[in-house]
Amino acid sequence: MSARKLFGTDGIRGVANRTPMDPATALRLGQAAGMFFNRGNHRHRVIIGKDTRLSGYMLEPALAAGFVSAGMDAVLVGPLPTPAIALLTRSMRADLGVMISASHNAYEDNGIKLFGPEGLKLSDADEHEIEALMAGNLAEAHAAPQKLGRASRLEDAPGRYIEAVKQSFPRGCTLEGLRIVVDCAHGAAYKVAPTVLYELGAEVVSLGVAPDGFNINKGCGSTHPGPLADVVRERRADLGIALDGDADRLVLVDELGHVVDGDQILALIADRWSAQGRLKGAAVVATVMSNMGLERHLNAAKLALHRTAVGDRYVGERMREAGCNLGGEQSGHVIMSDFGTTGDGLVAALQVLAVLVEERRPASEALRRFRPLPQKLVNIRHAGGAPHQRPDVLEAIAAEEALLGGRGRVLIRASGTEPLIRVMAEAEDEALLAATMERLVATIRRATAA
Repeated sequence: MSARKLFGTDGIRGVANRTPMDPATALRLGQAAGMFFNRGNHRHRVIIGKDTRLSGYMLEPALAAGFVSAGMDAVLVGPLPTPAIALLTRSMRADLGVMISASHNAYEDNGIKLFGPEGLKLSDADEHEIEALMAGNLAEAHAAPQKLGRASRLEDAPGRYIEAVKQSFPRGCTLEGLRIVVDCAHGAAYKVAPTVLYELGAEVVSLGVAPDGFNINKGCGSTHPGPLADVVRERRADLGIALDGDADRLVLVDELGHVVDGDQILALIADRWSAQGRLKGAAVVATVMSNMGLERHLNAAKLALHRTAVGDRYVGERMREAGCNLGGEQSGHVIMSDFGTTGDGLVAALQVLAVLVEERRPASEALRRFRPLPQKLVNIRHAGGAPHQRPDVLEAIAAEEALLGGRGRVLIRASGTEPLIRVMAEAEDEALLAATMERLVATIRRATAA
């Protein structure tokens, strides 16, 4: 199978109104995906959601036109979190779900993620087949005039998602007495996230809830938690929740203003579920980016850590293979298959809040499950190709891994969304880590310049 050209680690992504994030490509994608999922004699349906960036107004009708052209009814739900689209696709028995979002990227970018009828992100093989259809003659996808689809809007979509999220919170628990600051990054959850927290009893301080098409993720949300931390301290809040543009991931801020990443969140949920007998597979699934401290913490509790390639899609696939119900990424994607099929920042936050309520512990204690090993990440831009796979680079990586032994590890990989080589290392000793990174970065910079 040849490499995919359009689809990356999380759907298709690019600069808005430039190939492939232009109306013409979106139209062809709608036709090709509509043709691919046109199975059976029933009336076919696609759910289309988006975040708040300006280019969503351009891509949404183009995609809808493609699907309608392929004989599929397009149900538009407007700005909603990515996990809401996965949920609605499954609950409404749709053939396909589409989320228009570039996640944590700035407004200039956009992306398209596809979900199958079970609410699962598509496999590499399915994406490859859709790409092949897009590259070919799509005349076969054109429905007869009497079989064209229709486009409509689902007005109660936010309410459906809100109720589903509230059902994930333990019965009998309440958030009364807690002050919570939530930063919605001016993104897809700007209405639903504050509503869920308020309806569960919390005093809610809302940030990032005034989207204007341009301010999504701008100095706010999960990639910029500093302003949230300031407000948490100023308002003496119990917890801060920072979502990204499509709300499928989060980082937390404890009452002292300390930022908490996805590894600590995974550890907390794993500990709680394991104690309750709810953790399936006696394991957690995470990516190669997760800290060794998480692995050691789980191993001490006689739990395993299964690692995957970067991307919550790969985490989800491994969870299903291993029979696990908890997985995620250090960046804050947390997948809990008991509640949904993809990462859900709001549901993950509620699982953490349940522990704070039931254990009556401050976030600064509950969310410090292990001591992370010092970790550094450097991104190196390159002009193309695979400079990190040159023989001299591979030799240098092997040498550094031998020096680290069991005291750390090295991870060099190409970004799936940008022309970057990501150089990561972690080690028990700060000085050893600094020296390792200095040598690796120098070697890879020489390779990219060659």
